[in-house]
Amino acid sequence: MVLVVLLGACGCEKPKPQDDPQPQQDPQEEQIIPADMSLIDLSVPVTDNWVWSGKPQITIHITNNNAGAVKLGTKVVITTDKKAEVVTLTDSVVIGTKKPQDVVITTTADLEPGIYHADCSVNKKSVRAFNFAIDPFEITSVNDKPADFDAFWQAAKDQLAAINMNAQLTPIPERSNANGTVYLVEMYSVPDGLEGEPVKIRGYYCEPKDGQKHPVILHFYGYDTQGYTGQVACPYAGTDAEFYLSHRGQYLNNRPAGTNLGVAEETVNIYGDWFRYNLGERDSYYYRGAYMDVVQAIRFMATRETSDMTKLFAEGSSQGGALTYVAAALSDYPFTAIAANVAFMGDFADAKDIESLAYWEISDHYWVDGVPVETSIRYLPYFDIKHLTPRISCAVLASSGLADETCPARLNLVPFNNLATPADKKEYIIEPEMGHSYPANWSKKMNDLFSKYL
Repeated sequence: MVLVVLLGACGCEKPKPQDDPQPQQDPQEEQIIPADMSLIDLSVPVTDNWVWSGKPQITIHITNNNAGAVKLGTKVVITTDKKAEVVTLTDSVVIGTKKPQDVVITTTADLEPGIYHADCSVNKKSVRAFNFAIDPFEITSVNDKPADFDAFWQAAKDQLAAINMNAQLTPIPERSNANGTVYLVEMYSVPDGLEGEPVKIRGYYCEPKDGQKHPVILHFYGYDTQGYTGQVACPYAGTDAEFYLSHRGQYLNNRPAGTNLGVAEETVNIYGDWFRYNLGERDSYYYRGAYMDVVQAIRFMATRETSDMTKLFAEGSSQGGALTYVAAALSDYPFTAIAANVAFMGDFADAKDIESLAYWEISDHYWVDGVPVETSIRYLPYFDIKHLTPRISCAVLASSGLADETCPARLNLVPFNNLATPADKKEYIIEPEMGHSYPANWSKKMNDLFSKYL
């Protein structure tokens, strides 16, 4: 059953003079004529950011330009983000002529916390389809954390500790200034497995010249599309100690010679499209090494005299958002604040049932390198950031877009909801119409958060 509330648009008309009364006719009393849909304007505006508690409140705005009142059939089909049918809401409404009306459609029963899809139509004419959230901060996922999860990552960190970092620094004059020097850093991290040769990784490091201790900010890149060079902004060189990590096989480790500042030789990616590299393996999966590259970047910063490791920050988007969570969860040093936008690598248990660009490899519709999907994903819980975020208690800013088809909102919300961070120290931005991008005020929000603790 559907509940429909008919609301008049903003009534700001000049009152009629008392000596010229013009009684308002109820649309129900007007002569109802067949609807010419070409004369009816329809829209579904964003209301409440499309985030509700319990019941949705979906508004269909209707302006009837027909010569008389019309009777219209409304229909809203609601499904889950896994395309499971929830409810179809149908009803009919009478709309008077030249009188804009808001038809508010809701359900009789509360919906479970989650992300939903609404497909709205009037008289079989599609109006809008969109995603909405119900009690997003109560969304949970199955607990598939491996029993030896903590031991697994401690063993990886112990393996990293045995590696000679052997960091080599090359100044980059083009990015340096009077207050700080930017370096290309080349160093070593764990092999691609329990044995083998250490892997060379790279990054750009911004070091203040005053010899004083400075807050440390780590930056993590999104998934490498090979569309641009490794970024090194360092706008505050000389103010903060910053590091831009290029982990194995991406950015500075995946370009022809001379593409990136300071990198003279050609660097080659041996990991294919990264996510699938040794998918189905545990100890040699790509992200085991990548996560340890993150820890090595933190350990590198701890070796620098200008690093104040009591003021530790990290930020990134998409894959960089995942690595931001990884940094705070696996670091040897407690983080102060992090900002993770539209994070990747979250909630694989649900991701395999949600169509998305980032997780197509684990969709039930695909096979990976000839191995059944369930076999391929058996070890992914070890790399799921939802099992790492309970280790994080620092200040956190995170976000997602309800229209994100790359890293869908549920897969970001579950890791965020698992944080140990107190409620007053974490903030989540939900953008109703945003895809895989940044909220309009993301940079300001992040800078405000970091500045609060700097």
